[in-house]
Amino acid sequence: MRYFALATDYDGTLATDGHVNENTLTALERLRASGRKLIMVTGRQLDDLQRVFERIDLFDYVVAENGALLYSPTSGEEKLLGSQPPQEFIQTLRDRHVDPLSVGRVIVATWHPHETTVLETIRDLGLELQVIFNKDAVMVLPSGINKAVGLLAVLDEMKLSPHNVVGVGDAENDHAFLSICELSVGVANALPILKEQVDFVTNGNRGDGVVELIDKIIAADASDTESKCCG
Repeated sequence: MRYFALATDYDGTLATDGHVNENTLTALERLRASGRKLIMVTGRQLDDLQRVFERIDLFDYVVAENGALLYSPTSGEEKLLGSQPPQEFIQTLRDRHVDPLSVGRVIVATWHPHETTVLETIRDLGLELQVIFNKDAVMVLPSGINKAVGLLAVLDEMKLSPHNVVGVGDAENDHAFLSICELSVGVANALPILKEQVDFVTNGNRGDGVVELIDKIIAADASDTESKCCG
């Protein structure tokens, strides 16, 4: 068994319009039954994810808030990798009519076209913050926090190497964590720039692409067994 874990984005990868279909859930269960680990790596806030995704228990770990929050569904333990921006920053965004504005444990997020106001506010207040884009989503995080940082922290907890991980995603903020995985995969609906940078692109979109990937991973076990028996 070459790959011990699958790290997957949520929106646009596992999920379509925020929800995961039954075929995809069944495939995730098959992967767990094969002895592998599942890690979710998402830009969503944890409470939002728990509200829309009832089967979070399928995952060994969740990296939420685009790398800033680690969560173990088994133990319920949470670990923050950064701190929330100052309240002055959040209030200034509200005063400047940035709406919607979502404030998580660490992340502060809004949508296009508010990125200009966000960047101007960071500059005006002299803050050391970064802006990360996820299609039309605009996410503000402490400098140095991204999905790769979160995934590496989880792998350290799990005593796994990135060389044993397959990663799959669809958008620009996924590139960071995909770049550290031994095998990087984009679903068919992924942004063109991401598809150019990954090792493999599925034929299927979103959850169908993840099912396709899981089938390939499990099929490789049979091939390995056959080669050991008959090679």
